[in-house]
Amino acid sequence: MSKADPNRVLRLMPLAVGGLGGTLLLINRLATSNLTDFQARSDVVGVILSAVLILTGLLWQRIQPRSPDAVILNGEEGFDLAEDLPDAAKLELAWASHLLLTNTVTRSLVVWQDGRVLLRRGVLSPKVMKTPGPIVQRALDTQKPIYLVNLQLYPGKIEFDYLPDNTQGVICQPMGDRGVIILAANAPRSYTRQDEIWIAGIADKLGETLRL
Repeated sequence: MSKADPNRVLRLMPLAVGGLGGTLLLINRLATSNLTDFQARSDVVGVILSAVLILTGLLWQRIQPRSPDAVILNGEEGFDLAEDLPDAAKLELAWASHLLLTNTVTRSLVVWQDGRVLLRRGVLSPKVMKTPGPIVQRALDTQKPIYLVNLQLYPGKIEFDYLPDNTQGVICQPMGDRGVIILAANAPRSYTRQDEIWIAGIADKLGETLRL
């Protein structure tokens, strides 16, 4: 269960104040029969201020509170991409991995297909994936994602030695019937259901592209 955001009320205040101010300005305009130049200028300033408050409130809603269990993953930032792939496949992999790293809690990921690593990106471990372990193989065999919400509690975490050693959560997402994306998070229980649906959609798209 996710922890409540203690700043939720504060995040909503600009939206509430901006909306209230805009409504009061509209009521005042409708109730005024003879509009003076001074009132018109005041209305313009008021509309601008209300719009700025509403925009600020919308931006604040997009700020995600940092999980208190989040860690800084051990390793160096990197981007390894198989050189012999077609340009279209390289572009698709680069685009998909960028989206996952910038829009989810993913901090490291590996794309595996047909017995080899196609891509590693994010915080990288010194080790490279050689062969799928039992957990990844089960995801491939069943064609269903496996989400390890707190990797440090799983005895099977040893198979993920190609991820940063303090990885907190892992998703093994099948990518068609020949590959899988392994995503590493820096906080336990941090992927939402919406994240999982979005990751599955990206994986399906990658699987179709790489099948060609």
